[in-house]
Amino acid sequence: MPISWTPTRAEGLRRLDQFLPHAGRAYANRRNYDLGPGNHRHVSVLSPWIRHRLLTEEEVVSAVLEQHSYTSAEKFIQEVFWRTYWKGWLEARPAVWRDYTDTVRDLSSQRDGDLRRRWDAATSGETGIDCFDAWAQELIETGYLHNHARMWFASIWIFTLDLPWALGADFFLRHLLDGDPASNTLSWRWVAGLHTRGKTYLARAGNITKYTEGRFDSVGQLSGTARPLAEAPPPTPRPLASPVDPDPALPTGLLLTEEDLDPEFAMAGLDIRAVAALQTTTSRSPLPLPPSVLAFVQGAIKDASGRLGDALGLPVMKTSDSAAIVDWVQENGLGQIVTPYVPVGPTRDMTAALRANLRAAGIAFVPCVRSWDKLSWPHATGGFFQLRKRIPELLSEIRTGSLQLG
Repeated sequence: MPISWTPTRAEGLRRLDQFLPHAGRAYANRRNYDLGPGNHRHVSVLSPWIRHRLLTEEEVVSAVLEQHSYTSAEKFIQEVFWRTYWKGWLEARPAVWRDYTDTVRDLSSQRDGDLRRRWDAATSGETGIDCFDAWAQELIETGYLHNHARMWFASIWIFTLDLPWALGADFFLRHLLDGDPASNTLSWRWVAGLHTRGKTYLARAGNITKYTEGRFDSVGQLSGTARPLAEAPPPTPRPLASPVDPDPALPTGLLLTEEDLDPEFAMAGLDIRAVAALQTTTSRSPLPLPPSVLAFVQGAIKDASGRLGDALGLPVMKTSDSAAIVDWVQENGLGQIVTPYVPVGPTRDMTAALRANLRAAGIAFVPCVRSWDKLSWPHATGGFFQLRKRIPELLSEIRTGSLQLG
């Protein structure tokens, strides 16, 4: 059955309801099997909705735990927390994101004949490696890849095709409907041996044959070694920013971004006078994004704006120009802007000038951090195990209500 990519909260909830019976043992036993486009029935395929928080991590996990014990659903819950881990790790090391974007910009502007030829062959699915080419085409045509296929693809890109990892990460970030700056960048670094220093991921023909149930036979086509790439160690994690509370006495503008389209947690007790939505999708890469990705994000923003506008009785000003936000603030006589926290990535980069301009005009820009992130990110600065061992404690707090969820 083809996957529906309708970018609405209603569709995300429908997909979640459909997946819930399979989130326990069935997921744990079959989650690694990639059966091809339209057959990803052993995984949730919720990532495009969670990526933009049309669905939130906490509501997905809570729904799973209503039907399954923690023990039976542990593998799925850990996958949800991997997203949280990547976000927290990068939040403490923004220089890793800057280095990546600088590298992509430099490499994509080069006209090296051999690199361009091999890069074009990889991104068009014309390398002659059947599994790799099929995944490249699936990504281009559907905007999605099974997680196991993403690991195999990245490994082949780096260790068999000998292409720069940053260009592969950029290919994913441009084409994935769930393209996430932290998850994508750091997953590619992990495969390359740059995240967990010296530990790489090697795609093996036998493993691919087994977990695609014989769809591909790549014996003799793949590198048999995966030497870690050389790079300076990542910087020491910086302290996470201390959250600032908005002033309930000020006339407030609510700013939506594609990073978090469920802003109700940030609105409590505030005098919301106006709402704006800023789409920043094109800033993911110096290269063009496919229309399908732009349309998905635009549709997600439209859906969230419609629900929010109806609830508040306010129109939502939609723009892709951050400079228009300053005019919107002045036109509505706003004293502060409140927005769900924008983590490290292209949206943060694109709004840097906006934040500076608002400060210069005496307008506070207040990012509101979800309790989920606030609690988890301090444990995401090392390896995943540091956060993973705290998952039961976190979930216990959620279920007993001692954690006030955002």
